[in-house]
Amino acid sequence: MQRVIRRTALARNQAQRKAIRAAKDAEREELNDSLRQRFAYQRIELDAVRAERQRRREDWMRGPLAPKRDAGPEGKSFGALSPQAMNPPVIPKHLRRKYINIAPGDRVCVMKGKDKGKINEVVRVDPANETVMVKETNMADVTFPPWLNEQYGHKSPVHSINLPVALDDVKLVVALDDPATGSTRDVLVEHVYGGEPFLERPYGTDTPRHTRYIAGESIEIPWPRSDPAEQKDEEWDTLRMEVETPTWVPSLHNPPFPSSVLDEIRNKFSKYRTRHDPEWVEQMKLEDYKKEYLQSRSLLTPKGELIAMLRAKSAEKTQAQKDADGNVIMDDQTAGFIEKFMKEKARSSA
Repeated sequence: MQRVIRRTALARNQAQRKAIRAAKDAEREELNDSLRQRFAYQRIELDAVRAERQRRREDWMRGPLAPKRDAGPEGKSFGALSPQAMNPPVIPKHLRRKYINIAPGDRVCVMKGKDKGKINEVVRVDPANETVMVKETNMADVTFPPWLNEQYGHKSPVHSINLPVALDDVKLVVALDDPATGSTRDVLVEHVYGGEPFLERPYGTDTPRHTRYIAGESIEIPWPRSDPAEQKDEEWDTLRMEVETPTWVPSLHNPPFPSSVLDEIRNKFSKYRTRHDPEWVEQMKLEDYKKEYLQSRSLLTPKGELIAMLRAKSAEKTQAQKDADGNVIMDDQTAGFIEKFMKEKARSSA
């Protein structure tokens, strides 16, 4: 038996080690994919910057003889970025930050890039790659493929759109009251941390589920108010009249649940249960008949009669030790021992 227990424990530990190893391998593979995507994304940016520097130097070296780069087959999309610039690489789940303390509608200040120092409203937050889209900030020309332009009815292949900005490159701007002057002014918050759950979150909104505070001051920053999404009525929706029509009236004569549900909620074999199903009662009767039959068969043998006689004598002896109320009568030896113990306890306390 000890060998079986030992083999079971070893097999369980081995399975746990395999599961842990598989989870670590999956995280490592996800991290490698993320790094490959990030390197490819950065390579596109570096290639664009390097090509622009080469063109600028060529224009400076050749002067009037510099080629017209805004002409020819690629002239319409000259200077525009690739559509891949709109999709930063995804960060693995186990490496993402726990709390994102910026929501659509917040005002942020851009700390890096060509728009450094500009303050504007956040349009969209993407937790998968930890980026934000700021209104009228980080604008760039992006070239779209012909099939996408035909789908949206655009004539120009180049469109000026907002590119995402990393969360680390923006700082939250909060309006606070100055206790000295009593006026309200915008404050650039350096560090924000997440706190307890946000219980006043409206249903159907993108408001985060936690509260946020200014680090070092413990001042709560309220989330921007967002209107819930408008629900559009469809043909397959249930009518309000059908929903509000009462179809069940509570009564003491009819249970609120079917008997099968009551059996799942309440133990079918509980001794405190007073109501049983007819099928269960019939089954219990059959079991009682079976016990009586087996008991009558066992009494036909000398051994069975001896066991029954001994059980009857034991029951009579136990019943003789009880009073009319069914309580066990204490014998003289036990009563004397308790009396002696109480006297010695009284002497020691005196």
